[in-house]
Amino acid sequence: MTGPEADDEPPEHRRYARYLELLEGVPEAEEAGLVAAVLRDDCVSMAESAVNRHLERRAAQLLTDAHFPDWAEMTAAVIGDRAFLSRRLREWILLRAIALDEPWTADEVTDASDWFQRTAAAAQAVTSPEALAVLAEHGRTRRVRNAATRRLQPPRQRRG
Repeated sequence: MTGPEADDEPPEHRRYARYLELLEGVPEAEEAGLVAAVLRDDCVSMAESAVNRHLERRAAQLLTDAHFPDWAEMTAAVIGDRAFLSRRLREWILLRAIALDEPWTADEVTDASDWFQRTAAAAQAVTSPEALAVLAEHGRTRRVRNAATRRLQPPRQRRG
């Protein structure tokens, strides 16, 4: 953007866009350092938002990949005790467990955030009839319950 409008843009908006650009292209070996640098920004909410966008992109890419556990461990160490980011990472770990048919509990699914429940009900990687049944029965919103119920139906019974 050029002209007088560019000068009106808050500096944190420009930094946010730059952080997203840098995080998208960061080599794996430099990811932890860059995430830590972003989290040191004075604008905590902007920094955490940028890191969350990165976390979601990388977690989705690596969800069923063998490198996910190492990435998740590295990410947990870098984000530390930041409540929102820690919870979101835990929910990605839970989503992975369900997708790979690893141990999980119904309480974890029902106690998870609305974001998690919506994502789990819609994610193609989640095929667990048990997880979908928990969401169909106990999902927090009608949207989640309906999406999970549709996914449980055999393909010929689904409505387009």
